Amino acid sequence: MEKRIELEKRGRKPNEITDFVLDNCRSTNIVGLTDEYVALEKLSLINVGLTSLKGFPKLPNLKKLELSDNRISGGLNLLSTSPKLTHLNLSGNKIKDLDTLEPLKEFKNLKSLDLFNNEATNMDNYREKVFSLIPSLRYLDGFDIDDCEVDDSEGEDDEVNGNDGDGDGIEDDSEEVSDEEDDDDLDEGGVGLEAVYKDHDEESDEEDYLVEEDDDDDDDDIDEDEPEEEEESSSPARGKKRKHEDGGEPGN
Repeated sequence: MEKRIELEKRGRKPNEITDFVLDNCRSTNIVGLTDEYVALEKLSLINVGLTSLKGFPKLPNLKKLELSDNRISGGLNLLSTSPKLTHLNLSGNKIKDLDTLEPLKEFKNLKSLDLFNNEATNMDNYREKVFSLIPSLRYLDGFDIDDCEVDDSEGEDDEVNGNDGDGDGIEDDSEEVSDEEDDDDLDEGGVGLEAVYKDHDEESDEEDYLVEEDDDDDDDDIDEDEPEEEEESSSPARGKKRKHEDGGEPGN
């Protein structure tokens, strides 16, 4: 375990590490993990071969502890130096009865406990007894007291708050987009007005053209009427001449 710890440190100082994964490193006791890891919030010791929690360090900021698939049968009181613990996974261990879980009632922040594949799960009224023993507990083996499955976002308050901040940013972007759309609408409106004025000018030109054509038509009508008047004025003269000629014949 000590060699694995040095490898996982990757040159970091113990008080700078917040997440430590030591799965499958093989050890029956906690060795090499000291009180120097004061910033540690997540620790994973899955399938290490632990038979007890002897040597477990003081980790004041530890919130999530993975101890599944080991051979732990007791000694949970050694976790009391991590009072902020909210998630504890003890599935696949050797816990046999409720008395072994008694120390967990002191954890005021413990919300999730996993005891799957432990002998203790076979006791009568197992779920009711565990929920009664640990008042702060909300989820046991992935389900709440009403057998509703655990919410994936449970316990991720920091991430939720971060999303709220992003939400504000999204709203600001929406406002910017709205402003851009308004500008686009104004541009489109300007083009529309220009088109309207253009159409109006074209219609005015057409009307002027039609008026000119009408004037030409009127002139043509006047020109056509004038010869008719001449013909009408000349017709009586010819009629008089004929009468005169006709009248002159008897005198001869």
